[in-house]
Amino acid sequence: MPAKTILLVDDDPDFLEQTAIRLRADGLDVITAEGQARGEAVLAGGTAFDLAILDLMMENPDSGFVLGYRVRRSRPGTPVLLVTGVTGETGLEFDAATAEERRWVPADAVLPKPVRYEQLKSEVDRLLAR
Repeated sequence: MPAKTILLVDDDPDFLEQTAIRLRADGLDVITAEGQARGEAVLAGGTAFDLAILDLMMENPDSGFVLGYRVRRSRPGTPVLLVTGVTGETGLEFDAATAEERRWVPADAVLPKPVRYEQLKSEVDRLLAR
């Protein structure tokens, strides 16, 4: 069975590199994009992926929302995981745990930064198993 492919978009090159290394070590293929613009280029290029992991605040405070909506529109059914430090930076808290939240949050799950890799991998496994 071919490995699942993850699209990983974040403007923090350290988070991007470290997370990609760990996901690859766990047998996943990873496409990385540093920032919203590069993430949009991947989407526009038609590259296939099974799950998108998106930072929320990149070039713009809502970059991850914009990308999440674009993933939903161009690849219906592809799970989206938002990983964000927004609560620590703004005090705003949100989730994608309820149907109501998922109507306005374009994600299947939200994890706060800093995130432990084990927690991230658990969500990846759960979302890929759907």
